[in-house]
Amino acid sequence: MSNIAIRIEGLSKRYRIGVQNNYPTFREALMGTALVPLRKYRSWTSSNQKEYDSGFVWALRDVDFDVKQGEIVGIIGRNGAGKSTLLKILTGITEPTSGYADIYGRVGSLLEVGTGFHMELTGRENIFMNGAILGMSRQEIKRKFDEIVAFSEVEKFLDTPVKRYSSGMYMRLAFAVAAHLETEILIVDEVLAVGDIEFQKKCIGKMQDVSQSQGRTVLFVSHNMDAIQRLCTRCLLLDHGRLVTQGDPASTVLRYISHNSSQAQPKQWIDVSNVGRMGTGEARFVAIQYSSLNETVSFHPYKDGPLEFLLAIESDSPMSVGSLGVTIFNRTGTMLVDANIGTTSEIINLNTGRNIVRLRIEELHLNPDIYILGLWLDKKSKSIGYDQPLDYIESVCEIEVVNLESIEDGIKEAAPVTCKFRILSVTNESIASKV
Repeated sequence: MSNIAIRIEGLSKRYRIGVQNNYPTFREALMGTALVPLRKYRSWTSSNQKEYDSGFVWALRDVDFDVKQGEIVGIIGRNGAGKSTLLKILTGITEPTSGYADIYGRVGSLLEVGTGFHMELTGRENIFMNGAILGMSRQEIKRKFDEIVAFSEVEKFLDTPVKRYSSGMYMRLAFAVAAHLETEILIVDEVLAVGDIEFQKKCIGKMQDVSQSQGRTVLFVSHNMDAIQRLCTRCLLLDHGRLVTQGDPASTVLRYISHNSSQAQPKQWIDVSNVGRMGTGEARFVAIQYSSLNETVSFHPYKDGPLEFLLAIESDSPMSVGSLGVTIFNRTGTMLVDANIGTTSEIINLNTGRNIVRLRIEELHLNPDIYILGLWLDKKSKSIGYDQPLDYIESVCEIEVVNLESIEDGIKEAAPVTCKFRILSVTNESIASKV
């Protein structure tokens, strides 16, 4: 028996740009039926067309890969790379233009907050309805009901209509339903973009459990590179609808980050208005500048020195912000620094239009190397828990942390780190052999 859970070959999806599909007339429906063979022929020959041709765009193009049973496969890529289109095809929301995707098993999916929920129904009613949508019997749902409620931590609000839930409560309940019901394949998109740190840990632990102990297959899309590396056994990188590479998570993440980051110089404004991001966009970063305030090192950051940022933020209206931060990742995607006002309970008031925020890290405890800057903006603080952020840029640019002592001494090579040590014993081998 084959151990393949998902098989994808030549999968492509093409959309027409700027065209609204109106309801066809009876005559148009008949003509459409008659032209089906011609459309199939054009679809078959379309592989030689340009990427953007006559108002069409390819969201996916000739994607091939297999997923084995019990694997946890991560899918990464910039916004617009085709990740969500791929998941929509796998869950039957949309049909491919060409190619095919075979699914061997029952699928549970969580593609966005509140997927399959009805706003007027209570949390309890939505558990049963969502479970039925996923193909579960009432007895199966009843058997898992208590586990779902305990995991979601919304027991007090179980008989409250979900229209009164926050985004975080939505996500807790939606993920709990998808993860606990007995599907062979779990497809999750951006579950870690919403919710507090403890909930994110629970999600990762649950996905590991359903894969390792229950043998279920997990397809996981995320912009959280650290979660991808800790959770997944294999990783796929998409770019402009094509599968660029697949392999172990560490090397795939490194290729993704290296490809999407360019090194920026200190004391120069970096335009981030067109950088890939997530968020509502009510307030957004448009430019950033950084400096160590030390002319000796040409204002580059250095170990244990200060690092100051000027953040230009455009806001559509006056608002209070409880979470604004600069994150610093190493080149494998692990977050090393999170300078966020959300940890200090500070509030920043933004005015309509352009605002400049000055943020300083007093001591940067990073060794000389290349690092990746990220930016985060949210109305809520970490202590309350995040919903949908205002703006989140995972990869702004690369910065280089230099060795201050080496530069001051005129040495270009990185100086070695000294450490305490002592000699325990000295033995002369030739003398010892004669004794």
